[in-house]
Amino acid sequence: MMVATPIAKAVAAFFLALQPPPDWTISQWADERRMLSAEASAEPGRWVTARAPYQREIMDVASDPRVETIVLMTSAQIGKSELLLNVIGAHIDYDPSPILCLQPTLEMAEAFSKDRIAPMLRDSPALKNKVKDARARDSGNTLLHKTFNGGHLTLAGANSPASLASRPIRIVLCDEVDRYPESAGTEGDPVKLASKRTSTFWNKKIILVSTPTIKWLSRIESAFEKSDKRRYFVPCPDCGEKQMLKWSQVKWPEGQPEDAHYVCEHCGSCIDHRHKAAMLKQGEWRATAPFKKIAGFHLSELYSPWRKWGDVALDFLEAMAGGTEMLKTWVNTSLGETWEERGESLDPTGLMARCEEFAEELPIYATSVGTDVQGDRIEATRIGWGEEEEAWVMDHVVLPGDTAQPAVWADFDALLKEWQPDSVGIDSGFNATQVYEFCAKRKFCHALKGKGGFSLPLIEDEKKRVKRRLAARKRGGYPVETIGVDGGKVLVYSRLRNSTPGPGHVHFTNSGDCDEEYFAQLTAEKLVTKQRLGRTTQEWVKKQARNEALDCFLYALVAKRLANLDITAIKAKREKAIANAALPAVRPPQHDNDGFGREEWNL
Repeated sequence: MMVATPIAKAVAAFFLALQPPPDWTISQWADERRMLSAEASAEPGRWVTARAPYQREIMDVASDPRVETIVLMTSAQIGKSELLLNVIGAHIDYDPSPILCLQPTLEMAEAFSKDRIAPMLRDSPALKNKVKDARARDSGNTLLHKTFNGGHLTLAGANSPASLASRPIRIVLCDEVDRYPESAGTEGDPVKLASKRTSTFWNKKIILVSTPTIKWLSRIESAFEKSDKRRYFVPCPDCGEKQMLKWSQVKWPEGQPEDAHYVCEHCGSCIDHRHKAAMLKQGEWRATAPFKKIAGFHLSELYSPWRKWGDVALDFLEAMAGGTEMLKTWVNTSLGETWEERGESLDPTGLMARCEEFAEELPIYATSVGTDVQGDRIEATRIGWGEEEEAWVMDHVVLPGDTAQPAVWADFDALLKEWQPDSVGIDSGFNATQVYEFCAKRKFCHALKGKGGFSLPLIEDEKKRVKRRLAARKRGGYPVETIGVDGGKVLVYSRLRNSTPGPGHVHFTNSGDCDEEYFAQLTAEKLVTKQRLGRTTQEWVKKQARNEALDCFLYALVAKRLANLDITAIKAKREKAIANAALPAVRPPQHDNDGFGREEWNL
């Protein structure tokens, strides 16, 4: 028997790579050759497109030479990540090409590689031997770069300009684009940077996938509007008329959202969840705009075979009870639609009219202080927090003095001993050295640094914060907390618009601290829409010079969240103590002899 030499194997692989790919669509490849892994799927085993039939056309346009760009704007629970994996697997197996999979951050790219790519390569026999084991010396397989005959797969973060300016790419997969930063460093829009790498390929494919966020700022909505805007139409089981599923047609008996059903917009019949599988099977995609090389798909959670309409109704009622932010999240992640903020500015007069005399006993279970540092003063706002972030603005104080000198910091120190807050956030944008020195001696104080960009979270996740903290200590510096000020101000304004006491509502004292000047500063900025480099953007601009009250409110909210206070647990503990007559109804200060730290948080 003839034994193949390494040279013979290489020659065979070369001619194999020259063969044209089979005349299969990506959905056919997935049904025949894709296996779902137990740790990455609730339904492990062979992939079955018929389980969610709307996925077929989304995958197959990736094989259509007429389509250059595919836009998928969806809710959660639709399986969009699995669709990207099928595109990757099919090209590794049958149409080897240079592929780029772009995630919002490098950390997310690493997680996608470990948690999704690796199990697919391991458990799909068709792929198992196509990408060499990373442990092999000559594998060419690392966490973020994997080679195979005829191509390679690179995983990158949209926050890393270096990973977006390298070799030519034929297939660009951009996942969760609404979470990308506005610019990759100073290089510009990461989607445009990635797309430029496909310019030399006649058969390029650019696939953009995301749940949407805020109207006018959403990348995925902007891309969808340029597409042929396909919607999935399903037939009524009674009259047979096809229609796009809409939230307005979901109804339920009073007090029984779990029994929600869908009402046909043509004949008015009530459709139960048990009919959904047959409706999806007979459904079809219909373009609602002209096709110009961009195929766009929109799907809401109403189509998901894994979610009953009653489940969506229950989530909606929970979001309604939770206030504006929870409702915004529900609109984005359940309906797959953008959230349109109401108005662009706030009227200070209306807010001032809400001032009230605070009762002696309030449902406040924690307090935080937000602090703005200027050259000639320190300004601080104390806020009490109840359940679900209902807030009471208790004080706003201005301490005059040169913040480069110790005197005003001694005054601030005395003020905190009087207030005894649970957590303090101090802006370090001015006289940072003095801020760091003050915070270093008080573990419940956090030095903050604002960063622009609506895609940034209000505070970083714990993993990033720990990494930043360790790096700062290693170089002998002080750990500074990065906060997303643009999105943070959107959140603050949504809270200020909430006029109903309860979750997220803001109460103001009529003691004198919340005067006309205070409310002018609290509403000193407005959100304006602009066109920049061909893209719609929004930015905060000042209506007046002074905005310290707004900044202090935001920093107090950040300080509360950095402390990770479990308000529910604090409330339960206090109620139990009151019931046992061990504590008075209002929690007394529980600080140590130095006047600080009910607990010494070291975040």
